[in-house]
Amino acid sequence: QVQLVESGGGLVQPGGSLSLSCVASGGTFSRYTVGWFRVGPGKVREFVAGVSWRGKTNYADSVKGRFTISKDNAKNTVDLQMNSLKPEDTALYRCAADFRLEDRLMDTWHLYAYWGQGTQVTVSS
Repeated sequence: QVQLVESGGGLVQPGGSLSLSCVASGGTFSRYTVGWFRVGPGKVREFVAGVSWRGKTNYADSVKGRFTISKDNAKNTVDLQMNSLKPEDTALYRCAADFRLEDRLMDTWHLYAYWGQGTQVTVSS
């Protein structure tokens, strides 16, 4: 019932910035918790950032101070502003959504019911 489409990925030099977007269709977006996850070469899936249906945000320690997540219920969109990018940020970034997922659980990937296909971010000189 919920479809998610990511955009905004690309190639950027270390220290540069990118802004990713996750656009949702179907469902009542204001009642969904949305998280960003990433999978890099030779790495397991990891939580990046999330925003709950109540508006609370959470970030992985590795991106705190560099990334900012925001939710616009009117546009059915969640954005991820990424600054001061590092080579280790290189990964396929996917957004995920679940109905009223609790704040404390939004970093747990297997609890999300809906997933986008992902957008590639490559940080290299």
